[in-house]
Amino acid sequence: MPPSPIVVFDLDGTLADTAQDLIATLNVVLAQEGLPPLPFERARDLIGAGARPLIQRGFDASSMPLDEERLEALYSLFLDHYLRNIAIHTVLFPGVVPALNRLAEEGFTLAVCTNKLEEHALELLGKLGVLDRFAFVSGKNTFPVFKPDPGHLRLTIARAAGDPARAIMVGDSKTDIDTAKNAAIPVIGVTFGYTNIHVRDLGADAVIDHFDALDGAIARLLGASP
Repeated sequence: MPPSPIVVFDLDGTLADTAQDLIATLNVVLAQEGLPPLPFERARDLIGAGARPLIQRGFDASSMPLDEERLEALYSLFLDHYLRNIAIHTVLFPGVVPALNRLAEEGFTLAVCTNKLEEHALELLGKLGVLDRFAFVSGKNTFPVFKPDPGHLRLTIARAAGDPARAIMVGDSKTDIDTAKNAAIPVIGVTFGYTNIHVRDLGADAVIDHFDALDGAIARLLGASP
């Protein structure tokens, strides 16, 4: 039996709006160090870079130095607190569940490729009630490489038993779009994620404003693929 076409999703800023819980965790870390909280509006677009840069930028906002050893200690604190508070305010973006249902009914394999730690990704998707929709979930520590290395996406497709010749990536950031392009896989950008550069300026093959438009974008891209 030939492999199925596959849609691979990023997680933060693509499937789920995780910003409030991530920033709340950052502010717990900053408070422990006697620093003021980082306002939500300022921190939201910093999320896609990962926890370490987020912590560093929190210190930068207060013009406070942060050496590598202390950063690693605070990173561990961040991960522990976040895992225990991973879905307090986090929700799936509108239209995600119906879109996943439609794609499954159309015979697509579904997977997740995220730079979130695998343990965190699995925990979050479970709490959001959609973990069983995905054939495979890969995190930053699943393989020896991670996004934007194309190997992260290619290995995710392989582990999900999807067809790389009929694969689509869906993401919200430059990292996602660069990953897909590096892997020679069409990519759909979403406009509601976390990026300080508008997704329309990042070179995605298609851009959608809502998951209701996902099916049409996938059909157009796979129809145009060799």
